[in-house]
Amino acid sequence: MTVVEFSGGIGASVPRAEDKRLLTGTGKFSDDISKSNQVYAVMVRSEHAHADLISVNFENSISMPGVVMILTGADWISDGLNPMPAWGNPKDVELQNRDGSEIFYTPLFPVVVDRIRRVGEIIAVVIAQTEAQARDAAEHVELDCNVLECVTDGVSALIDGRPQLWPEVPNNLSVDDVKGDKVACDKIFSSARHIVSLETFNQRVTGVPMEPRAALGSYDHQNDSYTLEAGGQGVIRFRNELSATFGVEAKTMNVVSRDVGGGYGTRNHTYSEFALVLWAAKRTGLPVKWVCDRAEAFISDYAGRDLFTKAELAIDSNGKFLALKTENIANLGTHTVSYVPLARGPTVYNGVYNIDKGYAISQGVLTNTTATASYRGAGRPESMFVIERIIDIAAKKIGIDRIALRRLNMISEDSLPYTNAFDVTYDSGKFALSMERAMELVDWNRFPNRKDNAQKEGRLLGIGLANYIETATGYPQERAEMEVLPSGQVDIILGTQSSGQGHETTYAQVVSEWLGIPFDSVRLRTGNTDFVLAGSGSHSSRSMRLAGHLYRQTIDDIIARGTQIAAFALEVSAGDITFSSGEFRVEGTDRAMNLFDTAAVAKSGNIPSNLSGPLRAVAEINDSLPTYPNGCHACEVEVDRDTGIVKILRYAGVDDVGRIINPMLVDGQCHGGIVQGVGQALEEECIYDPNSGQLLAGSFMDYSMPRADEVP
Repeated sequence: MTVVEFSGGIGASVPRAEDKRLLTGTGKFSDDISKSNQVYAVMVRSEHAHADLISVNFENSISMPGVVMILTGADWISDGLNPMPAWGNPKDVELQNRDGSEIFYTPLFPVVVDRIRRVGEIIAVVIAQTEAQARDAAEHVELDCNVLECVTDGVSALIDGRPQLWPEVPNNLSVDDVKGDKVACDKIFSSARHIVSLETFNQRVTGVPMEPRAALGSYDHQNDSYTLEAGGQGVIRFRNELSATFGVEAKTMNVVSRDVGGGYGTRNHTYSEFALVLWAAKRTGLPVKWVCDRAEAFISDYAGRDLFTKAELAIDSNGKFLALKTENIANLGTHTVSYVPLARGPTVYNGVYNIDKGYAISQGVLTNTTATASYRGAGRPESMFVIERIIDIAAKKIGIDRIALRRLNMISEDSLPYTNAFDVTYDSGKFALSMERAMELVDWNRFPNRKDNAQKEGRLLGIGLANYIETATGYPQERAEMEVLPSGQVDIILGTQSSGQGHETTYAQVVSEWLGIPFDSVRLRTGNTDFVLAGSGSHSSRSMRLAGHLYRQTIDDIIARGTQIAAFALEVSAGDITFSSGEFRVEGTDRAMNLFDTAAVAKSGNIPSNLSGPLRAVAEINDSLPTYPNGCHACEVEVDRDTGIVKILRYAGVDDVGRIINPMLVDGQCHGGIVQGVGQALEEECIYDPNSGQLLAGSFMDYSMPRADEVP
């Protein structure tokens, strides 16, 4: 038997296996999927931010060429369908109203039933033979509305007399949560030598994925079943939420996601358009396709951030941090789609510093804007900004070097595991080392010389750094399957969904190394509820972490059963069999059989019944498995005196991510994170007109994205 040379395992910079497909135009994204008899949906969207909807008149539209059907909220209600789920409140850090009242989770109807609450909300769905015909007809749909006053920012939405979005939510205050020890914090603040304050606004941004959303809905009348083909970050969530919306069993709702061109968290939710194409497919008896254009995406994709924070840090006479209090007001938009950023952010209020006591007020406010949801760190980056910014302010106020102040208060390695005041336990980290390495890489200590030289030339230079920690938790439930096929392939299934992270490559690297088989013999199958039976999708840096955990279990199970099968086939005791480099070998001899031959024996039928059948294993996890990636980034910039334009001169990032599966992919993801941070720091913001509620940054003419020449 020939032993195949192994390469491409853990730690190797293997080029992404999926890139050949993606770079040669043979990828399958949502808009690439079509059916021969499909029709097209176009959404009629509100031009008003807040209004009572009196009627929808489509008499002129319904008779236009190619129009098949026009559906409204009245039809949704008459069909007895449910609102979509909109209650993202993480159970492990659940937000609750401090007065003990129940939280009102806003019903999310995919098409307006009575009250319009934002610009871009869907009023009607036009279905036609072509997309152009549907767009023409949509322009002739007439709305009769009673326009109301609107409110677009979270802070002013709380003021008495401001427009109310939901009668069940007085003063638009959706949730009013407190965590930590107020009494202890107040006592510390009353005697602290220094109290440093900060007010800051983490502006609203949006994910702008390279691939705008698209969906194709089909309905099988014979089997009373639905199929949605749409890109996202996890098909099980789509399946579960859509089956609840339609009031059907989950097994009748099939969801397929193929290649996905960008996620950032904003594609981890079940959008209204997904429900609407399925509904229209059932109503028309035809497959219904919808494709989002970029302007539509700006007014309908869920947004991120939009958090106003007040913070106070108590410091003793030696510069030691004593307590931190924060008040956080999150603009949730129109619906309670997700409390995740507001809930998770304060749990790491202290960053990587030893702050014994903490207290946080977390308020979620409803406004006439697109709903906010989890986006690139979901609350934790906001908290890191607060603690790092307030440290810089404190250093200046009390006259201590900002690096010395950080060193004085940083959690030391011998203090780990460290549990903060919000009951979050950091298991590991070399926080001081990360900061020192980042400073070295950016040449921090010689910055004063560079600054002096720049000033002589009339240039302005600045330098800063930030330490961070992340709670990579997410929803815990995940399921993995693995089957060894006699054909020489290992089939693996997981409930996560790649939107550019390289799962096909990194999962194969782990499995190929642990089984000792060729890298290209491992095939990942995902993104289809026909065979993905459970899983919580890709978010919170959970995919590779849980994949490794679960695939180790399935491999151990396969090796254990394979050992029994090989022992039978080789006519020895199982105790005489060892497994290495893809082979089951009789110890001390040259007698062996490889993994794939063992799978063939198992399926041959010439084997005891307890060993017969596919060489397959399943593993699940249902408990949280948090980890705490951390690091330090440092940046030196030049600011143009006349224009304010910022040029990045030096940038260094040190990220402690644990064991690296593929250095090339880790570098790429770190680069992406840096550029996203540059974008928010310098350019990106979703801006609404406060009077009309119109989105002013609704295209790439208005919403600026970082370009290649703007980053190192």
